[in-house]
Amino acid sequence: MTQAPTPTADTVRRLVRTLLKDSPPGAAGTGGPEVRPVAEGGEHSTWWVGTRHVLRLADDREASVRRRRELRLRDLVRPHVPVAVPTSVAQGEWAPGLAYTLDTKVPGGSAEEHDVSAVGEADLAGLLTGLREVPLRQAEALGVPRVAPRSLEALRREAGRAAELLHAADEFDPARLQQLTPPAAVQLAAQPGSAVLVHHALTGEHLVVSADGRVRGVLDWTGTVVGDPAEDIAGLALAVGSPAAVRAATLAGYGARPCLRGLWLARCDTVIRLAAHLEGREGASLSLLRARLGRAWEAILLERVTELRDEETDEAGL
Repeated sequence: MTQAPTPTADTVRRLVRTLLKDSPPGAAGTGGPEVRPVAEGGEHSTWWVGTRHVLRLADDREASVRRRRELRLRDLVRPHVPVAVPTSVAQGEWAPGLAYTLDTKVPGGSAEEHDVSAVGEADLAGLLTGLREVPLRQAEALGVPRVAPRSLEALRREAGRAAELLHAADEFDPARLQQLTPPAAVQLAAQPGSAVLVHHALTGEHLVVSADGRVRGVLDWTGTVVGDPAEDIAGLALAVGSPAAVRAATLAGYGARPCLRGLWLARCDTVIRLAAHLEGREGASLSLLRARLGRAWEAILLERVTELRDEETDEAGL
């Protein structure tokens, strides 16, 4: 297999000059707008282009397929959600078989930079509501994969092993995981017929938040699947904290079961990923992983799950 080329600033400048021919010279006077790599995220090679555009370069053919699918998916999603979805102004290949998209920048910072306000939580509720309304047949016709729900019991066991490692490093008290008992994990299994369109990466770097706490946009739809709505609730727990995530999901019409499932998916994931970092198997920064763990483990009112009733009316709309 031929190794993909590594994009450099010169690679990006040459491509940008062909796409934005009327742009003013960059800071270095090299022609075209200034380009600089985006520090956040990391799953794609992403560059700021001036102050108004973002260039994303796929680094393999599989990523190129997702990038091309994302362009069509964003058009499908956009009418259903109350926040901005990026718009592409150019697309093509930056190397043989490797796609690029040049998108208009959505104004604002990330949820890692700005706290989400109460009104912002309503924005998130509208986002979750909108994702439920996207026709799944149309999404799957675009190639969006259908993914089976994860086993919370298997995740609980994996998190238990990771928690012991964190305990030895004085990072986490394993007793906190005892709140999620084996019967509770079974009780919080995903319900049949609950699949919706799931962004699958609603973490802080993908939420565009304004200084006043409003959620203005959602970035990176390449990992979107048809699947378990609790995964997006879990992502929001990592981004804005468990209480805010549960409030947003409740506003969107989700009952206790998917909210608690999302909460525990997030909690187990954060323990597992922090332990992986200590073993050198996780590339995200230690400070980010600790921050996400802290947000996911914030206490909420729905902590007791052993007496969770069968919420048929709450689940009917999933």
